[in-house]
Amino acid sequence: MEKKLAITAGIFGFLAVLLGAFGAHGLKAILSETDLNSFETGVRYQFYHTFLLLFVSLTPLLSQKTKKVLSYLITIGVIFFSGSIYLLVLDEPIFNFSLKSIALITPLGGLLLLSSWFLLFLKIFKQ
Repeated sequence: MEKKLAITAGIFGFLAVLLGAFGAHGLKAILSETDLNSFETGVRYQFYHTFLLLFVSLTPLLSQKTKKVLSYLITIGVIFFSGSIYLLVLDEPIFNFSLKSIALITPLGGLLLLSSWFLLFLKIFKQ
């Protein structure tokens, strides 16, 4: 489980750096400041949860079962939260069509991420 978590964190970290650089250098000319800020929010939260995945993979304070649940909450949460932000910001400028219908996925991803932090707190607090 720890190796899978660390690999997922590595992938998320790599993609966050790549997307952050893309946003800073490749999107400034085509996105509004509001959209660019939204894109950066997606990158920032992806980074935060990359570090959370690394912590979960390394800590001895959690059972394997808890690590597995956290891995699902964090991974799906990042994909839904950050991924939907990326798609919503890039839909019209890059893909030339609107994906506004997926806007409700963003708060669902946020709820999953909040749940992962709450579960982490509960499991460590109970020890």
